[in-house]
Amino acid sequence: MKKYDVIVIGGGAGGLTVAAGAASLGAKVALIEKNSELGGDCLHYGCVPSKAFITAAKEVHETFKSAKKFGLKVEGTAPLEHAMNRVKEAISIIQEHDSKERFKQLGIDLFEGKGYLKTTTQVQINKEKTIEGKRIVLATGSRPNIPPIDGLLEAGFLTNETLFEVKKAPKRLLVIGGGPIGLEMAQSFARFGSEVTIMEGNSTIFSKEDEEIVPIVLTELQKEMTFRFNVSIKKVEKKENEKIVTFEQNGKIEELIFDEILLSAGRKPNTDGLGLEEVGVTLKHGYAVVNEYLQTNVPTIYAVGDVNGQFQFTHAAGMEGKVVVRNAVFGIKGKVKYDHVPWVTYTDPEVFHLGLTEREAKETHGDNIRVFKVDVKNVDRFVSDRDAVGLLKVITNEKGTILGAHAVGKNAGDWMQEITFAKAQGHKIGDISNVIHPYPTHGAIIQQAADQYWREKLFNGWVPKVAETYIKWFR
Repeated sequence: MKKYDVIVIGGGAGGLTVAAGAASLGAKVALIEKNSELGGDCLHYGCVPSKAFITAAKEVHETFKSAKKFGLKVEGTAPLEHAMNRVKEAISIIQEHDSKERFKQLGIDLFEGKGYLKTTTQVQINKEKTIEGKRIVLATGSRPNIPPIDGLLEAGFLTNETLFEVKKAPKRLLVIGGGPIGLEMAQSFARFGSEVTIMEGNSTIFSKEDEEIVPIVLTELQKEMTFRFNVSIKKVEKKENEKIVTFEQNGKIEELIFDEILLSAGRKPNTDGLGLEEVGVTLKHGYAVVNEYLQTNVPTIYAVGDVNGQFQFTHAAGMEGKVVVRNAVFGIKGKVKYDHVPWVTYTDPEVFHLGLTEREAKETHGDNIRVFKVDVKNVDRFVSDRDAVGLLKVITNEKGTILGAHAVGKNAGDWMQEITFAKAQGHKIGDISNVIHPYPTHGAIIQQAADQYWREKLFNGWVPKVAETYIKWFR
């Protein structure tokens, strides 16, 4: 039986980070991946294809929008198939970074197949070959959740794993679930000509975002698609090429007809069939329960990425992978921290999230917080771009330490990176005021928030009185 220092099950973002990091530091590593290619959900069904699709849809949208602004006429419908070909090209190019050859060159032994834990240190591959490792890292990701709606399976539907195979935009598209992925894809299909309806069980979207951010992005999205809130879908019936959806909204039963359905009703962890419960690993709602060191209750087994249910983002999985390399390979206890991990929803406008919302900050720190807001209408670059829809909001404690930062606006995920750095490095909001920002840039919005901090600090309280006395004496 071949023995390893680390066995990684799953070749997505978290698993590849662990495998490459451990191998680079001299560990003997085995990597097991069930698919023929590495890269996981992010590369093949998630981040990469969705952003390629979003960009194509945005280009189409801007073409019609710009033509109208300048009195030009654009006719026709953009071919969805062309966008999907661009999606495949993007995957192909990025696949080279996650090629099997690259990881083999690092000295990693690759196994194609499904892993099953026979013991806390032994993994069986495809029920044939068994290998042994001092440490095992679960990085098996997640898959779309299929809600138990009567007739749904028979009627058929799309998920993020199948939607990029669509050749023609459906005339009437229903999106079940108003989560980030569903909203991104809904808007993109709308821009390719689909009449999109989103049905959401809650009373609004973006439940994890700051309350002042949500109305702004919702108003913009409602210009391109229809929302139905507080909805419970009862059944789906297929008749010829149409799908009849029966649902209840606010106590009223209704029916609507669609040509296609896209599911965006959450994710399920890929822990079934791994043998985790048999070897004593604790699961909660299917997720591997981990401690602050990303270690399960079985000391030899760790879990990173979607499978642990902590922070289901690709960049978070990569961060977790680095923590596990430190803990599993060297045994140097390093805790995982999500305080400085941002996320972005790539709708148009984009929504950026970092740290605590205002409500969360008040629950934690009481009234001892400060809130600084800047509307993009007050930032020259947004005005000159003729795209002045959005808001920046920064929450700090009384001393200016950044507790949270939130934004909605065009390309917010890009111009908010400065504050991500500031928070991670322990800089206070006031420090950004001393950074010279080229004029005019979108990032100047953060400097304006920082200037607010100093205006409040300098022009309120005792400082103005002391300054006034000093100036009189100096004269």
